[in-house]
Amino acid sequence: MVEAQQTNAFAGLHKQQYANLNTFRKSGATVVTPVWFALENGKVYVVTVNDSGKVKRIRNNSRVQLAPATRSGQALGPYVEATARILPADEVEAAKAALDHKYGLLKATFDFFMTLRGAERAWIEIVPA
Repeated sequence: MVEAQQTNAFAGLHKQQYANLNTFRKSGATVVTPVWFALENGKVYVVTVNDSGKVKRIRNNSRVQLAPATRSGQALGPYVEATARILPADEVEAAKAALDHKYGLLKATFDFFMTLRGAERAWIEIVPA
C-alpha cells in the first residue's frame, strides 16, 4: 500500500524526461534545478556531481519538491513535497540501473564524460513526504 501511495504521489512524472528539483538554502530560499530522473518502485532517483549545490543543500535540509518540467525548467505540473537522501555507495545500484534503463546511450555518454573529468557522483533517492 505504501508503494502505491508513493507511485501515485509521483504520477505527474510518468513519461517525463525532466523534473524540477527544488532544494532549499539555509535561508529557506528555493533553488530550482531541472534534472534527469528515474522513477522506480515509488522512488525517484537522480545522479549529479558530488560537489554540486543541490547535494550540499540536501545534506543540510532533506526537504525537496519535484514537478514535471521541460529541459529549461518550465514546470509542467504541480510540485510534490518529498524527502531526499544521498545514497551510500552500497545502495547506488538500484538508482544506477533505473537511470541507465531510462536514458540509455545518453546516460552512457554522460557517464563517460564524467569519468574523464574525474567527477565523483552523488546518487539521490527521493520519496514522497
